[in-house]
Amino acid sequence: MHAITTNPGPMSPFHLAFPVRDLAEARAFYGELLGCPEGRSSPEWVDFNFYGHQIVAHLAPGETGDVSRNAVDGHGVPVRHFGIVLPMADWQALAERLTARGTAFVIEPYIRFKGEPGEQATMFFLDPSGNALEFKAFSDITRLFAK
Repeated sequence: MHAITTNPGPMSPFHLAFPVRDLAEARAFYGELLGCPEGRSSPEWVDFNFYGHQIVAHLAPGETGDVSRNAVDGHGVPVRHFGIVLPMADWQALAERLTARGTAFVIEPYIRFKGEPGEQATMFFLDPSGNALEFKAFSDITRLFAK
């Protein structure tokens, strides 16, 4: 995993806190499966380095569960989701690793908006607590915000 070197401009890391039902599950999913190094933690939360961004899994089992979905490109996209834009080779490697591990995708890896300015590789899956993640890639990162 490496940083995107073709960013359209400098970026500051974002911070995202989200609920999980079990911290051990979160550590296995984010730390082991996705390869995000663990940072600080307490008995109530754990933070991860999510491709240079700080995400924090907070123990809050009552706040986890299903999310609403909207139709996008013929698929039911979870409304509440987060993720990262990876270089295409990294996205493909992750898609292969997740598929090999038997990940139950919400939306299988595919190319969305084919032939349009926003053409992108995308995949959606859930963490063990039901939080939706989207990983995407562009052949040309400068098309990230293309209309």
